[in-house]
Amino acid sequence: LAGPLAKLVKPAVAAVGVVNPVLLWVLPPFVVYVIVLSLFKIIALVVHRKVDVYYKYKAGDLRLALWERLNARLGIGLGLLNGLAYLVLISMVIYPFNYWTVQMASPNGDPRIIRLFNQMGRDLQATGMARVARAIDPMPEVFYKAADLTGLLYQNPLLEARLSRYPAFLSLAEKPEFQAVANDKTLTEALLRKSPIRDLLKNPNVHAIVNNPGTLRLIWGLVLPDLSDLMHYLKEGTSAKYTEQILGRWYFDVNGAMAAYRQSKPNIPSSEMLKIRIAIASMYAKTSLVAAPDHEVFIKSFPKLKQQVGQPPTMELQTLIGHWKGKNGEYELSFGSSDVRNAKVEAGRLFVTGEGFTLVFTSED
Repeated sequence: LAGPLAKLVKPAVAAVGVVNPVLLWVLPPFVVYVIVLSLFKIIALVVHRKVDVYYKYKAGDLRLALWERLNARLGIGLGLLNGLAYLVLISMVIYPFNYWTVQMASPNGDPRIIRLFNQMGRDLQATGMARVARAIDPMPEVFYKAADLTGLLYQNPLLEARLSRYPAFLSLAEKPEFQAVANDKTLTEALLRKSPIRDLLKNPNVHAIVNNPGTLRLIWGLVLPDLSDLMHYLKEGTSAKYTEQILGRWYFDVNGAMAAYRQSKPNIPSSEMLKIRIAIASMYAKTSLVAAPDHEVFIKSFPKLKQQVGQPPTMELQTLIGHWKGKNGEYELSFGSSDVRNAKVEAGRLFVTGEGFTLVFTSED
């Protein structure tokens, strides 16, 4: 009954202040299990006392002796079965948790409870009880795929860069909370040292995400449909699902832009070309473009001249947010009704035409 009734207890657990998703998943079934077990034991104790009183004081000595012999012999068998049931139940609980903790074991000293779980997991394997636990394990396959993904990232922290380039996460990576995680040097150093998970979770930026149910649902909604493809992408660097050429993170290419500019104006003097190159390099040095699978497109650090009355014009960097459409290398980028640009992917470069000259980007890969 622990599983079906857990959903009735979950609101009460959340009401007392539990927000951690792991605890919200683990505690309700455990609470239901303890309640149901306690009720059955209380009822059994009451029934046992009534039966005991009956045979001791009302049934006679012969029937009392027969009852005591039956109770003793049957009790041994039932006790062994009860112990076996608890052994299987405990193994079923240890196995899925251990599947996670072993893959995220830290060489720098895990908490005692994690080391205990890992030791129990090794004992399950040694005794063969792991096969029993897996045979009756109610956890879905996605639970173990998520553990494999988490373990792969934890044991190979350099894969974080490839993870940020996965197309499904491009829009997510533009959100402030994930930008804070990406720019946290303390967290990066802790990941490279493979610090224990509890230390990583104490990081303020990680803590803010883990304790935000809405953000976690958003992440899980992106990860769940693409688990297998994401694993393949992290290992091989290619995605079988996201094949549209524009998808990804692109950086401004000064040389490519100048080549396109010279092609449009072949007779421009070299001295003038040099001045334009210097101006473009200074203005677009930080410009980048991100195209996500949800058809969102961002041009970050895009320069714009700002004119104020009585003062010389100044340049400010802004982020253009719009949408893209098209396929097979030919696209249209829309940043509002008055700003529509054509884009084309050719030879590993993205050419964006519009106001002024052609913007040329190279892929992050």
